Amino acid sequence: MNTRPRVWVSQPLFGDIVDRLREHFDVIDTAAVGKHPQDEIAAMLASCDGALVTLNDRIGAAEIASAPRLRAIANVGVGYNNLDVPSLTQAGIVVTNTPDVLTETTADFGFALMMAAARRITEAERWLRDGQWRQWSFETMLGGDVHGTTLGILGMGRIGQGIAQRAAGFCMRVLYHNRSRLAPDIEDACRARYVDFDALLAQADHLVLVLPYSPAVHHLVDAAAIAKMKPTATLTNIARGGIVDEDALADALDSGRLAAAGLDVYEGEPAINPRLLALRNVVLTPHIASGSLATRRAMVSLAVDNLTAVLGFGPRAGDPPTPVNHPAPGVARKPGISK
Repeated sequence: MNTRPRVWVSQPLFGDIVDRLREHFDVIDTAAVGKHPQDEIAAMLASCDGALVTLNDRIGAAEIASAPRLRAIANVGVGYNNLDVPSLTQAGIVVTNTPDVLTETTADFGFALMMAAARRITEAERWLRDGQWRQWSFETMLGGDVHGTTLGILGMGRIGQGIAQRAAGFCMRVLYHNRSRLAPDIEDACRARYVDFDALLAQADHLVLVLPYSPAVHHLVDAAAIAKMKPTATLTNIARGGIVDEDALADALDSGRLAAAGLDVYEGEPAINPRLLALRNVVLTPHIASGSLATRRAMVSLAVDNLTAVLGFGPRAGDPPTPVNHPAPGVARKPGISK
């Protein structure tokens, strides 16, 4: 009789890294990238002790209702708004994520996306490729400067701090707003000054969103917020879709109320608001801020380490590197098969 724990890997990931799970577990692979419907997720979890999932997979009370063995969900990503963490915690399921390993890569991309929006990089490339460049002109594709301007960062965690540090090389003044103010030594290292939300909106030449998503910040950047920004400003979102009211943003970009935007995340992704697709002054990328090969491999590796540890194996058995929650003793689900 097979007594090995069983884990589900919900999306195709790096096979050589996922193979590390096979040392301890029976692994159920997934052949193709996709968004699994609720009933399919529930069916897969029903006989599993753990799961390695991505942002494509939404898991809450309904998906775990018939999964008495499930003890661990390792999310490949820093954000985990695809998971109903309170419901999973109540059920005694440990949730983990993959912070830190993507900080520098994501900060690189956020700064690049902001610069592309400010300097009209993708708009200029489309214009050139369409055969519109027939002669050089002194006033062709004039954009906004980055050096010497004011960078506003909304959400000053690890990635926000990384963006602030990159701004020093461009002699930018850095303002930030966060749920709580950073310690003075961190502010000094980032050369950043804390301001309230309205001041951040009013003073930023380039506003970058790096805050985690929660219902409390849904459409935080709405028409009223955008109206407080400079008409010459840019808005860059590498946080989560839903923080920005995309129709309000489209109105502002279309009317000239806002100069440009750079978006890597969307409220209904992978579906994109068609109004954004029609605009020339917005740079759109497909949620790839952490998308370097080395970083994505590191994310999967950390998720594998987390899953292995929660299920009681490996050098950190019982002590996952990056847990999101800590289910209270006595609420654990029916014990799965242990070593």
